[in-house]
Amino acid sequence: MTQFSVESLPGEAPETKRGRRRGGNAASAAKGGAVLGYEAELWKMADALRGSMDAAEYKHVVLGLIFLKYISDAFEEQHARLESERDEGADPEDPDEYRARNVFWVPPEARWDYLKHQAKQPTIGQLIDDAMAGIERDNPALKGVLPKDYARPALDKQRLGQLVDLISNIRVGDAQARDHDVLGRVYEYFLGQFASAEGKKGGEFYTPRCIVRLLVEMLEPYRGRVYDPCCGSGGMFVQSFEFIRAHASGNGNGGRAKADISIYGQELNYTTWRLAKMNLAIRGIDGQLAQGDTFHNDRFPDLKADYILANPPFNVSDWGGERLRDDKRWVYGVPPTGNANFAWVQHMIYHLAPTGVAGFVLANGSMSSSQSGEGEIRKNIIEADLVDCMVALPGQLFYSTQIPACLWFLARDKSGRPPAGRGQPLRDRRGEVLFIDARKLGRMVDRTHRELTDEDIARIANTYHAWRGEQEAGAYEDVPGFCKSATLDEIRAHGYVLTPGRYVGAEARDDDGEPFAEKMQRLVAQLREQQAEAAKLDAAIARNLEELGYGG
Repeated sequence: MTQFSVESLPGEAPETKRGRRRGGNAASAAKGGAVLGYEAELWKMADALRGSMDAAEYKHVVLGLIFLKYISDAFEEQHARLESERDEGADPEDPDEYRARNVFWVPPEARWDYLKHQAKQPTIGQLIDDAMAGIERDNPALKGVLPKDYARPALDKQRLGQLVDLISNIRVGDAQARDHDVLGRVYEYFLGQFASAEGKKGGEFYTPRCIVRLLVEMLEPYRGRVYDPCCGSGGMFVQSFEFIRAHASGNGNGGRAKADISIYGQELNYTTWRLAKMNLAIRGIDGQLAQGDTFHNDRFPDLKADYILANPPFNVSDWGGERLRDDKRWVYGVPPTGNANFAWVQHMIYHLAPTGVAGFVLANGSMSSSQSGEGEIRKNIIEADLVDCMVALPGQLFYSTQIPACLWFLARDKSGRPPAGRGQPLRDRRGEVLFIDARKLGRMVDRTHRELTDEDIARIANTYHAWRGEQEAGAYEDVPGFCKSATLDEIRAHGYVLTPGRYVGAEARDDDGEPFAEKMQRLVAQLREQQAEAAKLDAAIARNLEELGYGG
């Protein structure tokens, strides 16, 4: 069996984590999307054990075990350290010794070594359920989070035992592994693979990594309150921390990259909320994640966020808008009951701090729709000068939908006052909106899915940063076919439609040196040849039909 070297993250003392972040592993953190290494090999092996089980069920089986393996490994590392300090009064079986170092306490029945030796027993399912229950009992932060249905008859216990054996080969602890967030990367890769396997049924909780990275790179959430009102499996928060880690040396950012952010998230789906809690815990990220309906039970009603990053579900029709007609969040118009897009937009505007910025994904229809009052709401938001940037995305980026998507960026204050965590002021952008047409960017990673490359992400983000007036990004220039800084008057002339293609124009083409008159003569001759060839083909088809008796 292949051995996989991985990193133990929150198993370290807090000061160790801080020390490591200063050096960081920017190359690892900056990966754009598909990972073609051990993650893929591990997925292939794990998926082979799925058998006939539906991916939606198997997801929780595998991800729960990966999480259990992680916290057990982090515990064992600390346990070994305490054993070596017994002479100094350390007690390896004292839960407080672990909590003091931000390590989850793992009771004896939940330790991986014990479960590994029981993997071939028919009772392995019940033993894993007991392990999960024990961890929740002794760690209140995980209460109600871990899956506890491994003993169900429908789960093949032989395959479950094989899965335990497979995950046992993800090892942690060596010095090289500590430089990589390998376990977190495995978890994230598996989330993406399950989203792909489930298609429309499961992709709602997973935003492709390249899109999350683009949002984070553009907004630069260095410090302050970060909010996602539909947080799914927590990818926005993970990438925010990865961004800070990748920039921890202060490369070009004036040394402002410090892990001084507070995160707030809400998720409607209970099982997806559990995935988010595990996704953050696996990396030692603390945050306030609430479960519930964001529209009807906003768990952070008074929050004013410095950064909002979100991928709301597209075009939701049954969001209960008829019960919220008089809601105070609808400052720019009452959203239609048949589509939640502009309810999400206004919810996020409502939660923005005075210098707050938001970046989120929406269906392309949000840029131009005038149905059910959506055009009027969009007009009011534009006239309030809240729209900072619009990005048209290429197709085939999502696992769960083929609906074309775009990115909206809103800024509460475009006067040049910097968002939280930025020392330098920005350019006064009042009365202007940046349009970026990125539809031609990206590369295909398989027959059906595309991703934005590192170069694509850098190009889009740097264009936005230059336009905002960030000194290190250089001077901004309109690029025909790609980006355009438009005034509110231009947007009014286009009927308040925000589709970038309307503003960026056609891509400039190199002059091939052929005189116009000669080119036209050549093209007309080519057209005549093609017309003659088409006439011959039409005649041949007519003769064949006549011979078959269909000449009339």
